[in-house]
Amino acid sequence: MNFEKLYIDGQWVDGASGKFIDVENPATRQIFARVPAGNGEDVDKAAKAAHAALPEWSALPLSVRINLMEKFLSIFKSQEDELIDITIKELGSPWAFTKSSQVEYQYVRTRSYIDLAPDVPMVEKMPLSTTYREPVGVVGCITPWNYPLGQVIQKIIPAMLMGNTVILKPSQHTPLSSYYLADAFEKAGFPKGVFNLVTGRGGEVGNALSSHPLVDMISFTGSTSGGITVGKNALESVKHISLELGGKSPYVILPSESHDYTEPIHLCFNSIFLNSGQTCTAFSRLIIPAGEKETIEKQLVEIAKEYTVGDPTDHAVKLGPVSSMQQFRKISEYIQKGMDEGAHLLIGGLPESPDHGYYIHPTIFTDVKNSMSIAQDEIFGPVLCVITYKDEKEALAIANDTRYGLNAGVYGSKDKAIALAKRIQAGNVYINSSPRDTAAPFGGYKESGLGREGGIYGMIEFTQQKALFDTGK
Repeated sequence: MNFEKLYIDGQWVDGASGKFIDVENPATRQIFARVPAGNGEDVDKAAKAAHAALPEWSALPLSVRINLMEKFLSIFKSQEDELIDITIKELGSPWAFTKSSQVEYQYVRTRSYIDLAPDVPMVEKMPLSTTYREPVGVVGCITPWNYPLGQVIQKIIPAMLMGNTVILKPSQHTPLSSYYLADAFEKAGFPKGVFNLVTGRGGEVGNALSSHPLVDMISFTGSTSGGITVGKNALESVKHISLELGGKSPYVILPSESHDYTEPIHLCFNSIFLNSGQTCTAFSRLIIPAGEKETIEKQLVEIAKEYTVGDPTDHAVKLGPVSSMQQFRKISEYIQKGMDEGAHLLIGGLPESPDHGYYIHPTIFTDVKNSMSIAQDEIFGPVLCVITYKDEKEALAIANDTRYGLNAGVYGSKDKAIALAKRIQAGNVYINSSPRDTAAPFGGYKESGLGREGGIYGMIEFTQQKALFDTGK
């Protein structure tokens, strides 16, 4: 795969700047690839290509777009070994997690969109009118580094199925897996200009996308501060905006008569520790009954031993490195801050030198007050804050005492768990061991974003409504 080109208007082309951005393996700190440092000129070419392709693409019957997407999915599946390998190299995500969550789950997501597309209500009859849904137009998709395939699939597949054309700007830190997607779209026979790939820095390519007059919508996933910047740029030309932003998700454990908290602890650990905590929905605040504190802490220490850290190519390792030196420093600073704020370090702590990779071991703080910065700020690393509550009223108050509202979880008696979950201010709440549903909408309350991804609601996000008042003579 040649990573030194951009994919614009159905062609692999050189970047206008002639400059490149290095891609580092966070497990070895070796530079192993580079991609073009795209700029406004590249975005302009891509926007013109996407705009030119839009009328014909949007006019195609949905069945034709679905058939093309079926071909894409078949090719996408055939790339599995290569996608696992490149994701491990560019992100440091361990083999087992990469295979199941970073790669294979994206086939499930793609299949879900294909299967649900015919059910999107594109025409609705009203008492005195008919409402039609149409494509928004040219969609600029700006995606983060932590799920380099997943965050892309969540945007480009529904957008294209709904008749939009797309310009993708993947993260400059993990852009390589997107090249395989571009290759698959090309081999599947998608018309030129329907999918375009422009790599580069957010401050240049992202800003150019969000302000370009031919781009009709921006779909952004990333930090809340980044989303605000993109949103402001996009609103200058009144674009449609979808923002999936940060989180500081609570996980509430209700008291158990058995005093066995093995399952909820595993569920919490899988959320906060796998992918080295670099997950926007991670359960980073564990809220436990004060009367069970000693029991739960002992189980936390014991179960944490299962979450091994090491070479991400080792099939037995559960945590690899964090993604970059920037991440390593940020997480380290928060660990130090937690100690300075008076939280008790149950396991983990400050990492060793990053000379041989950006490795940070699972870290758990107890005796955390929800007012502490480690409990309020999105650390985006394998750092868990344990907070106690006296009763369910206080548990709910702690859970909702955050500027975010992306995800949450409640574990306990199902009826009690559901009753509490309904009062938590979050777009998604997991009850006990319930799995994720690809047909469900995903998105947040408060500073966690605007709009929804996933399922029919995620597809509707890429449409706009037109009402025809058609009952007269």
